[in-house]
Amino acid sequence: MRVAARISGVEFARRAGWSSSAMVTMVEKGQKPINGDHVRLWCAVCGAEPQALVELLAEQAAAASMWATHAELNRGGLKVRQERVRDEYWKLRLHRVYQTRVPPGLLQTRGMMTYLLTRVRLEQHVPVDDVAEAVEARLARQECLHRPDARWVFLLEEDVLWYRLAPVEVHAEQLRQLLEMMPWPTVSLGIIPRVAERLGAVAGESFSMNDTDLVSVELISGYLNLTMPEDVRLYVEAWQRFARIAVHGERARGLIVAALEALDRPAAGGRFS
Repeated sequence: MRVAARISGVEFARRAGWSSSAMVTMVEKGQKPINGDHVRLWCAVCGAEPQALVELLAEQAAAASMWATHAELNRGGLKVRQERVRDEYWKLRLHRVYQTRVPPGLLQTRGMMTYLLTRVRLEQHVPVDDVAEAVEARLARQECLHRPDARWVFLLEEDVLWYRLAPVEVHAEQLRQLLEMMPWPTVSLGIIPRVAERLGAVAGESFSMNDTDLVSVELISGYLNLTMPEDVRLYVEAWQRFARIAVHGERARGLIVAALEALDRPAAGGRFS
């Protein structure tokens, strides 16, 4: 914008009331976080159109809230993290989850929650040991699944049914709970078979979509929260590709039952424990 307005860095700094153009360089190279005031300043100095200011402020706001590390989210403990998002789930009308690795939190049993949150505490170096309280908070959030005015849609890669993330008894209980939840009127559970013809629906990162304006992408170090329409559109299209190859009803039930029955069979070199 500054270059297009034919304003040098030194001149920009003078108009902005800064003693040096170093700040201009730092902002433009992404070496300094910016806020709405920076956007307004740039637009004012460069003589940008009012519509450009509106668009840039929207982009800045989206970028500022885009990335959240686990360290930030876990500040105050796991219970606080669970409670922080509680109210959001009671406002949603449509929640969609695509999961490649673990059962979605809203579908987890107490045992699975306890095991996974204990692992999270260790791996993410959370100093506070409030796993039991965090589990209770997550269980309370599951009550939103009974809201008659909302729809909860889950697509799981079949591998989620087979990954042994917890002891066998915890894993078996989790699979049985998926079977119990399938008939719930507000819940839709689809499984993408391992043998499905992917038809361009390549498995990627796990993500969730809240209504039609927010996508949260789960990464090892944190969450990427996307609100820009183009970003959201790409994930909606990915969801549609996954939904086309997922199976539901009795076919999905059959895949869950097969994974459950396999728990009773001996593994190569010994038995599961």
